[in-house]
Amino acid sequence: MDFSARHTWLTPVLAYLAAALFLAFLSYRLPRMLPGDFVTAMYGSSDVVLTVQQEADLRIRYQEDSGFTAFLGRLFRLDWGFSQAFQAPVSSLFFGAFPWTLLLMGTAHLLSSLLGFVLGVEAAWRRGTRTEKAGVGLMTVLEGIPELCSGALLLLVFALHLGWFPAAGARTAYADHTFMQQAADLLHHLALPLITLVMAYFPGNFLLARAGMVMVMKHPFVLTARAKGLPPARVRYAHAARMRCCPGDPVRASVRFHDHRALVVETIFSYPGLGTLLFNAIAMRDLPLIQGIVLAASMMVLGVNLSLEFVYTLLDPRVAHAS
Repeated sequence: MDFSARHTWLTPVLAYLAAALFLAFLSYRLPRMLPGDFVTAMYGSSDVVLTVQQEADLRIRYQEDSGFTAFLGRLFRLDWGFSQAFQAPVSSLFFGAFPWTLLLMGTAHLLSSLLGFVLGVEAAWRRGTRTEKAGVGLMTVLEGIPELCSGALLLLVFALHLGWFPAAGARTAYADHTFMQQAADLLHHLALPLITLVMAYFPGNFLLARAGMVMVMKHPFVLTARAKGLPPARVRYAHAARMRCCPGDPVRASVRFHDHRALVVETIFSYPGLGTLLFNAIAMRDLPLIQGIVLAASMMVLGVNLSLEFVYTLLDPRVAHAS
């Protein structure tokens, strides 16, 4: 391996390692800047009355700080710490909630990406028509509506008023259900949070695909494909959309916004994912749990972006030559 090839992959790896170290420090330091502490959050509004000495002893126990170096050492030993509020290892709580978030976010991202891409391509192909202008205007409006508003509206209408969907949770705990009944029950609980997230992701994907297609359709190879008499669908997807489609862009954008959207949507619907777990940890000032969730989510974002750095060079060799 020559120096230039080694430099191609070594530079981003070192940059991401430095970013990982910085994010580890932020995940260690920022939660400690939250007002209040675990003792106040747990016992401040309870019926338990602590003496001054008991309160001081509890603060010494729960606010023990061994420093950032010791924090990194525990991470390298794969020790995420112990949750103060849930009295369980942080790693077990994280991996217990992560599959639920992955199911919700992954499904929402897949549906919104496919719908946004197809409808964005079709809108660009029909540029200038009333339908295209109405679609762009509608997507622009939906892009500005936060998921807090859309989720609360869906919850109010379809769960609380009409009663069509459950208002909270992810499944019903019935042991005698068959596999198909459990799957139907899971989809029934998943519907409202999934629709909320699709409504949040879809407008951006639609506008991104349309804008890219408008630029690609001006290139000579699209005019050539049309001049050859190829079917319009083949010109749109096999020629124009294929040149614009870059799988890394929607993945990067989706991963960047997963955290705060998971926190909002899962909290609204009491969905047992990482967002709800993080919300409860913040409310109870459970520092080890907050640090574990924030750090793990940050490392996942870095990992996806680092992998895409190499995937880009495989999908489009021009990236490597340009760098």
